[in-house]
Amino acid sequence: MEKLIITAAICGAEVTKEHNPNVPYTALEIAIEAEKAYKAGASIIHLHVRKDDGTPTQDIKRFKECIEAIKIRCPEVIVQPSTGGAVGMSNAERVQPVELKPEMATLDAGTCNFGGDEIFVNTENIIKEFGQKMIIFDVKPEIEVFDKGMIDMAIRLQKKGFIKSPMHFNFVMGVNGGITASPRDLVFMVESIPQGSTFTVSGIGRYEFQMAAMAIIMGGHVRVGFEDNVYIKKGVIAKSNEELVERVVRIAKDLDREIATPHEARVILGLPKRKTINI
Repeated sequence: MEKLIITAAICGAEVTKEHNPNVPYTALEIAIEAEKAYKAGASIIHLHVRKDDGTPTQDIKRFKECIEAIKIRCPEVIVQPSTGGAVGMSNAERVQPVELKPEMATLDAGTCNFGGDEIFVNTENIIKEFGQKMIIFDVKPEIEVFDKGMIDMAIRLQKKGFIKSPMHFNFVMGVNGGITASPRDLVFMVESIPQGSTFTVSGIGRYEFQMAAMAIIMGGHVRVGFEDNVYIKKGVIAKSNEELVERVVRIAKDLDREIATPHEARVILGLPKRKTINI
């Protein structure tokens, strides 16, 4: 079985210091959290960025500032910017970080109801536009999947040339409006992706570590972090993303799964050669 790639989603766009005072906002806070997660065993930092007051932004200059701050502290780590941004952002806003030519970036494969009137919109044309831009800038997409139909969309668009193979999926499970976080549904998702694909599992909230254990057993990879869950256990606020990563490392060791370094993660994912970030 391949070594386990751990992704740390260190801040997200929606979670705030009111949810957990340790959620990072500033470039320095983000870099410190990234370094802690990396030292604990994370190979990938999934990155949203904020203004200093916590307001989510997709501004390319802010991404550049935060990525450079992370790379100073942990130059080997893979930084994976989000193109999801926050609900209500325009396509042009969301796709900006791809122009920095990161090794990876997220590509959301469908629309999802996030609750109330919040709709996370990803039409087929948006997915095509973002996928083409990632091909132009030689960025590997992590295909964000909230339900099984989004896998089908990705496969269809891969056949049309908007996404390169082999594909890497992230199954976001347990989010409002998406597929439930259950062993049955994870097996269904894993059996639905093309042969040769890789996958990561992101369990939301109380499902985080249950789904992490399932992913480890099934040969997949794991995402944890404040974006998905701010608790280390029921009722106990996590002090840092480091704690969440460390818990996954302990689970993996108990299940005899070794942890991948960033270099090993690059090989497993078939990432393009590393690039200098420019504007």
